[in-house]
Amino acid sequence: MLGVTGGIAAYKSAELVRQLRAQGAEVRVVMTAAAMEFVTPLTFQALSAHPVHTDLLDTGAEAAMGHIELARWADALLIAPATADFIARLVAGRANDLLTAVCLACDAVLAVAPAMNHVMWDNPATRENIMTLKRRGVRVLGPGEGNQACGESGPGRMLEPAELVAELSALFASGVLAGRRVLVTAGPTREAIDPVRYISNRSSGRMGYAVATAAAEAGADVLLISGPVSLAKPARIRCIDVESAAEMQAAVMSEIACADIFIGVAAVADYRPAGIARQKLKKTSATLSLEMRRNPDILAEVAALPDAPFTVGFAAETQAVEEHAREKLRTKNIDMIAANAVGRQLGFDREDNALHVIWEQGEQQLALAGKGKLARQLVAIIAKRFENKVCGKASTPQGKVVKIHAKDSA
Repeated sequence: MLGVTGGIAAYKSAELVRQLRAQGAEVRVVMTAAAMEFVTPLTFQALSAHPVHTDLLDTGAEAAMGHIELARWADALLIAPATADFIARLVAGRANDLLTAVCLACDAVLAVAPAMNHVMWDNPATRENIMTLKRRGVRVLGPGEGNQACGESGPGRMLEPAELVAELSALFASGVLAGRRVLVTAGPTREAIDPVRYISNRSSGRMGYAVATAAAEAGADVLLISGPVSLAKPARIRCIDVESAAEMQAAVMSEIACADIFIGVAAVADYRPAGIARQKLKKTSATLSLEMRRNPDILAEVAALPDAPFTVGFAAETQAVEEHAREKLRTKNIDMIAANAVGRQLGFDREDNALHVIWEQGEQQLALAGKGKLARQLVAIIAKRFENKVCGKASTPQGKVVKIHAKDSA
C-alpha cells in the first residue's frame, strides 16, 4: 500500500509504483486531498492497475474496499512522500482522512519516506516527531540530501524510487533461513481421463507460491515444484512445472536429497483414473463409471526417507479441521502441519487465508490475513522449529556434538 501526501516529491511516487510492480509487487494507492493537487489519481490508477482510494467518506470507494479492508490487505504500508504535516498527524494518531485511518488500522510494516525543506526537517518539532515514530516501530526511510525544489540544498529530499524499492525489499529479508535449501510444492495436480478431460481440484497455487516467496525472502535457496496454475513465476526462485501427481512425485524425489526443508503445500490428487482413454470418450449413456487408483503419498514418502528433511504438510479440510490435521501429523510422521478450512468461500482460490499450525509439542493460530503475510508468519515458525530440531540432533544434553547432518554443515 502506497500512501501519497501533498508534496512536490509526489511526482517521484508515480515512478515508484512502476518500479515496485516491475519487482513483482502488487501496489494499491491511497492519496490525500493535497496529493491530488500535484499528481492526478488517474496517473496512479494507470500505473498500479487498481482504482486509487482518496476519500474516507466516498461511499463508492468504501463499498469497494474500506479503510479496514485496505489496512488488512497490505503486507507493507509506505507513505512516500511523507510531509512534515502528515508525520505530525501520524504521531498524533489522527484519523480525519482515509490515509491516516488506514495507518491507524494497519498492523503490517509501516514506513515513511520524509520529504520537506531542509529547515523543516531540522526543526525540533519534526525531529521529535521522527523519534516518536521510530520508538513506535515505524521505519523511517531517508531522507536524502541535495538540491530541493525551493532552490535550497540540504537534508529533506525523498529517497529516489530505486532506493525505496531496495529499502522495502530489505524489510522482508529476515535471513532466518539463510544458507538453507527449501523445496516447496504448490498448486493442484491434473489426473487425465482422456486426451481432453481431467480430474483436479480448486487449488489456485497462491498459498504455495506465497510460501516459496517468503522462504526466498528469508534467505533460503528455494525450489518450487508447481502443478498447473495461472500465476507468474516468483523472482529468484527455481521452478519446475508438472501436471500429474506422478510427475510431482518424480520431481520431488529427484530433488529432495538436496533439501533441508520440505513444505508440501500442493493439493495433490488422492486418486487417478486406472486407465487413460487414448481417444476422447464419447457421450453414449446416462452414466459413466471410472475406476480410480490411489496416487503416491508424496508427503509420507518424503517423511519416511532415512535422512528426511524437516517436513511440513498442509491439511485442507471441510470439517473437524484440527482433528484431521493432528491425525495426518501422526500417521505421516511429519514435523509440522498447517491446517485450514476450505469450502464455502474459504481457503481455495482466495487472496487470504487462516492457518492452525500444529507440531508435536505445540501449536499456533495464524489469523485471517493475505496469503503473502500469512506465508511470512508460517516461514518464521518453520525456521524456528527447524533450528530447534537441528540443534537437538547436533548436541547431546551435555552439549557435546555427536552428529551433524551433512546438509546442516554445508
